[in-house]
Amino acid sequence: MMNNSIMNKTKEFLTRNKKPRVEFERTPLLERLKLKLLSARFAQQVVWVLFRFILLLGISYVILFPFFVKISASFMSPADYTDVTVKLIPKYPTLDTYKAIISENQYFKAMFNTAVLSLLCAVVQTCICSIVGYGFAKFKFKGRGILFMCVMLTMIVPHETLMLSMFMKFRYFDVFGIYGGLNTLFGFAKENYINLINSYWPLAVLSFGGLAFKNGLYIFMMRQFYRGVPDELEEAAYIDGSGVFKTFVRIIVPISVPMMITIFLFAFSWQWTDSFYTTLFFTKQGIYLMPNIIEIPRSLNTNFAATALYNSGIRNACGLLILLPLLVVYLFCQRYLIQGIERSGIVG
Repeated sequence: MMNNSIMNKTKEFLTRNKKPRVEFERTPLLERLKLKLLSARFAQQVVWVLFRFILLLGISYVILFPFFVKISASFMSPADYTDVTVKLIPKYPTLDTYKAIISENQYFKAMFNTAVLSLLCAVVQTCICSIVGYGFAKFKFKGRGILFMCVMLTMIVPHETLMLSMFMKFRYFDVFGIYGGLNTLFGFAKENYINLINSYWPLAVLSFGGLAFKNGLYIFMMRQFYRGVPDELEEAAYIDGSGVFKTFVRIIVPISVPMMITIFLFAFSWQWTDSFYTTLFFTKQGIYLMPNIIEIPRSLNTNFAATALYNSGIRNACGLLILLPLLVVYLFCQRYLIQGIERSGIVG
């Protein structure tokens, strides 16, 4: 009796929750639409789609609207700035601002010098951070935790607190007084120090030491990646007679190429847009870099009512020209960038 009761209740439940079956060929179109559009399931799907659309639209507006305003302002002419009816879309668009910046502010010279500096720093930092991250991930030694904590501290300590000491170090550069001692003995120079300001050397030295901008973050990312590499790969290489360096070069490096490309792109982008170190180590008489192009070209007339807004538009155009090469690099390397971020352990 009890089994029959359970079976009856099960049949009633299935009948109550059973979806209405519609024979497609025999049911009229209007009836099919009613069954589909007036169901609770369809209403739930519509509400969820609308919620996602509104949420994405709001996020896109917050992120993209400032870019749209800057791009639009960079194409405005002086007549647009004095016309009160112009809000976002210019009535008299012009390329004169871009032409003046490229020709008078030496855009291509600044781009070449910045590209050389960014490539140098990115390549060196990628290699150094990969080696250091591999050491922290795979080798157990005394003081490893303290050293890694020091690496983390490089991300916490503000760079402004080290500004004066770094400038003085590279302005009067000498390692343990070796150069000064040799100069005192042989007298081959006037000063007992080397002035590295206005050269690539300060940033190169910081990159080789793993102390350049964001290098703590790169080491952390590489460590997290190498921790996910199975130890059996290295053990098999060691059994075959490979040493540590040979195993790293032939086994570890090939499988970490996407992650290394991600680090390279981060280092290249941050160095490309860096203004802290470039203003610290390069003066006006030094190497001409991208931050130097942010000036008002002399050929542009800025003596009218809306001068402040026009100058802001010119600076917007300078910023967009600085970002343009990075956009091209990202278009070609975005696949590797996404793969590297997924495997770095910095996302959930």
